[in-house]
Amino acid sequence: MQIAIKRTIERIPGGMMVVPLAAGAVMATVAPHTATFFGSFTGALFTGALPILAVFYVCLGATIRVESLPRVLRRGGVLFATKLMLGVVAGVVLGHLIGERPVASGWFAGLSTLAVVAAVNNTNGGLYMALMQQFGTPEEAGAYSLMSFESGPFLTMVTLGIVGLSAFPWPALVGGILPLAIGVVLGNIDRDLREFLGRAAATLIPFFAFALGATLDLHRVWQAGLLGVALALGVLVVSGVALIIADRLAGGTGTAGIAAASTAGNGAAVPAIVAAANPAYAAAAGPATILVAACVIVTALTVPFATVWWVGRVRGKKTPVADHGGPPDAPGSISPVP
Repeated sequence: MQIAIKRTIERIPGGMMVVPLAAGAVMATVAPHTATFFGSFTGALFTGALPILAVFYVCLGATIRVESLPRVLRRGGVLFATKLMLGVVAGVVLGHLIGERPVASGWFAGLSTLAVVAAVNNTNGGLYMALMQQFGTPEEAGAYSLMSFESGPFLTMVTLGIVGLSAFPWPALVGGILPLAIGVVLGNIDRDLREFLGRAAATLIPFFAFALGATLDLHRVWQAGLLGVALALGVLVVSGVALIIADRLAGGTGTAGIAAASTAGNGAAVPAIVAAANPAYAAAAGPATILVAACVIVTALTVPFATVWWVGRVRGKKTPVADHGGPPDAPGSISPVP
């Protein structure tokens, strides 16, 4: 008996990303020790998001032609600059209103400048690339190679004016770009490799989505309460609007902008690192970690739906199909979603 699992998942907006991610989050919540209990290949599947993403970068890079690189840098640079600007504005405004310590009481108890800046400054790269693979172009997906500079605490420290930038992890940032660059080189010197690697990119999405979901504990949304959900929706709406405008000004449709309006999973680790670098933020680190973790989960679940809504609005049809300028089954193209 045949069951149409793939077709059913694809009926859900961003389903190949959202469904495995949600499955991983549920597993991490109800059975958090599964990876360590089974170990071996099963444990690696729960914890191996980074290696899978590294392979995904190589396969994705192979689909990007050299002549398109200026567009990749332009699109990625605009989205990166917009995210940075949003973090700076949030830091200036909230720093003036509440300073470095968290709000002590009331509806906004626990909210801090650190929490908002950390939530805004980081983009969920896996989610962004999965959405671009389904609804965008290889150039838009490749734009994350520049946006990856958002990862980690560096931008948050800069935004908050923390001293001690000698710890800037440039090797890690360069390492984040290398797999994509290797893929670009391989795909441009050998057309057969471009076709071979390009076909594998979409296949990897549900695997790294599950591994990313396995790092998310749904209890944290409950801990953060309505404030965490409100902060996440604020990140989606405010950064989404700004990024859509920026993306359109850079020649895009706004799809890459709304797809980048999320909070990265590693953003939840940023408050503690920032507090370690500057004790002035020690009181804010705990509540900020919970709020940012809520943002990670809520934006991971809402951004795909917002992206699909935007693509449908732009293209004027219910089921959007990315146009990569090639036949439906060509490498780097996306077939219609049933």
